[in-house]
Amino acid sequence: MLSRKVDELIVLCNHLRQENRILRASEHAWKQERAQLIERNEMARTKVEAMIGRLRALEQET
Repeated sequence: MLSRKVDELIVLCNHLRQENRILRASEHAWKQERAQLIERNEMARTKVEAMIGRLRALEQET
């Protein structure tokens, strides 16, 4: 009885350890994707601000 419970706990522990590794890898991938999206967003913001600046300069010339 006790040895069966211990075996079940070992199996559960192994399963949870594997699940934890998978979740950590997934978290790492999400963090990388988030960083890439933030970088793209910042690049887009910079381009839009530059376009607005050029449009304002053109507007002032006319």
